[in-house]
Amino acid sequence: MSSHGERAPEAELGLLDATMIGMGAMIGAGIFVLTGLAAEIAGPGAIFVFALNGVVTAFTGLSYAELASAIPKSGGGYAFVREVFADLQSFLMGWMLWFAYMIAGALYALGFAPNFLELLHVYGIVPPPDQVGAIALPVIDAGIPAGVGLAFVAVALFVALNAVSTAASGSIETIFTATKVTILMIFVGFGVASPMFSSAEFQPLFPGDRTAFAVLPAMGLTFIAFEGYDLITTVTEEVKNPRENIPKAIFVSLAVTVVVYLLVVTVAIGTLGASGLAAAGEAGIAQAATEFMPTGLPVIKNGGAVIVFGAVFSTLTALNAVVIASSRVAFSMGREGQLLPGFGQLHHRFGTPFVAIVTSAIVMLGSVVLPTQSAGNMSSLFFLLSFIVVNGAVIKLRRERPDMTRPYEMPLYPLPPLLGIVLNLVLTVVLIEFLIRTDPLALVLSVSWIVLGVVTYVGLNRFKTARGVGAGTDEIGEPDELETTDVDAAFEEESEGGAGTDAGLAADEDD
Repeated sequence: MSSHGERAPEAELGLLDATMIGMGAMIGAGIFVLTGLAAEIAGPGAIFVFALNGVVTAFTGLSYAELASAIPKSGGGYAFVREVFADLQSFLMGWMLWFAYMIAGALYALGFAPNFLELLHVYGIVPPPDQVGAIALPVIDAGIPAGVGLAFVAVALFVALNAVSTAASGSIETIFTATKVTILMIFVGFGVASPMFSSAEFQPLFPGDRTAFAVLPAMGLTFIAFEGYDLITTVTEEVKNPRENIPKAIFVSLAVTVVVYLLVVTVAIGTLGASGLAAAGEAGIAQAATEFMPTGLPVIKNGGAVIVFGAVFSTLTALNAVVIASSRVAFSMGREGQLLPGFGQLHHRFGTPFVAIVTSAIVMLGSVVLPTQSAGNMSSLFFLLSFIVVNGAVIKLRRERPDMTRPYEMPLYPLPPLLGIVLNLVLTVVLIEFLIRTDPLALVLSVSWIVLGVVTYVGLNRFKTARGVGAGTDEIGEPDELETTDVDAAFEEESEGGAGTDAGLAADEDD
């Protein structure tokens, strides 16, 4: 339930900040870590993996844009589903999204650590990453791997930043994302101009016993790279003029991200070849850069160092973005009465969802002990499931509230959300089948999280019933007509130059 009368987040982020938050997550560790994996599975056809993932996400992106313009509330897909579906379904939606972002945070922190060690190694500060010893723990006679220690530090740093200032974290995201996109464009420029680049590396597209269907499991595994548009909507109430800026940020970030991915993958395959890219694994992009970029340069040493530097930036921006997103989903659930009340409160001094941030960080820190691939698989699976529900939400809302104010309406309705449901469902089935064969740990942990969610939901209901909260209902936080009525009323006020509501509509000015 919206906490009418309580303190609301301040709208401090502009269109550029919102766009960069989405791009920060989408052009993150994935472009360095996942390209090699996609090439290993699909060969040169990996170029289609990212192109088709862009198409799949575009359908769901249209649903997000329409829902964000109609329901300008923080919480991402959870906030939309909360308005449309019943209590248990909306709780599970938020529960899955929260987990997906927290696990993604662990993945990005684990991706940051080896790249940072490699960067230090380039400048002679530490030995090669595989020779860096464990970090001794104080007091107790034990140590932890350096990579895990760095992942802990990275998470702690961005949690502290987000806990004290939304504006600071948004500005950092803008700077970091602009830096890494610039680095990747330098990579693309040198790659296309290099004599190593050859179109022959794309022939045949599916060598050996591969078929065009090889792109499907690769699409499922790399889908995490395109979750950024949900992330934008998790901070809706902190964005100025959200009804216009959120849809714009979704479309711009998605379009730029797909183009960047296609350019980088094309250059990597065109220079190293799909087999070389797959063999290099997480270091595939850096390996390609080392092959064709200048060497002996002052300060930056060589092309490989530039890309390692970019990888450090990319993983940090992605980590910062998911710290923001995970905490906002938990904050929204707490405000709606679907988590303990402390999750839905802002810190009296910093104005940030402090409890939601710290709790998300605890799960994130605990998850850095997971294998990197399992973290990526779990996060992709939960995002796919969540996007199916969001596409269903836009159809249900159109049928039940056809006259609702929608500043943006998708074209060709209902084709985009129907295609979004079907395509995300296909990728979910393919990914589950892949996990059964190759990563049962990820599947077991995913099912366990959903079971824990159901237990938590029942426990919270009983707790609230025992405390006499929500009298007249046996469920927690059942949405009512007041919220959606408030949203429409807020839009009317906004159109008439009114001040808006606690949904963040007070910020009318454009970016």
